[in-house]
Amino acid sequence: MQLGPRYKIARRYGPELFEKTSTQKFALREGQREGKRVRARSDYGVQLAEKQKARFFYGLGDRQIRTYARAALLKKGAAADALLNALEIRLDNIAYRAGLAQTRRAARQLVSHGHLTVNGRRSTIPSRAIFTGDIISVRAASAQKKLWPEEKEMKIAPQWISYDKEKRTIILSGAPKLRREEVPFQVDSVLEFYRR
Repeated sequence: MQLGPRYKIARRYGPELFEKTSTQKFALREGQREGKRVRARSDYGVQLAEKQKARFFYGLGDRQIRTYARAALLKKGAAADALLNALEIRLDNIAYRAGLAQTRRAARQLVSHGHLTVNGRRSTIPSRAIFTGDIISVRAASAQKKLWPEEKEMKIAPQWISYDKEKRTIILSGAPKLRREEVPFQVDSVLEFYRR
């Protein structure tokens, strides 16, 4: 996905979309820009903005987010939970959540360059869905490279991901347990955008 200037996108949709703009430096810079006029948005405008936030947060293209949303709308039960689960079980997102990369974009690059294996086989598809019991590990040839964050820089993996630091393996131990408040966009508005 081709992404434009992140600071400009963050000013429009919110600083929590990127790790780079979730800093105090960005907040101070934006504090100086206060007093900007805010226009009222139509329902369509709100839904479009929420869809764009979801795209930028997970690093997806328009066609990809549309595919995920339409598949979630076809499922029985809560479509919002189905959409969040589909986005969370992507290989690049799990690598990011486990702490193998500092950003989602870096995790996507790790996967596309073939540094990770899924169940012993090399995978270069960032959008690959990972299921419960799948084992993701770092390739032996890639383990020696200086790609991986230091122990002190690593994030704490969520409960539904078990990460072994010595072997550098990730096991998906269950379905993602993610509340809607944990993502910076309204999932229902994204689905409403694709219900039209």
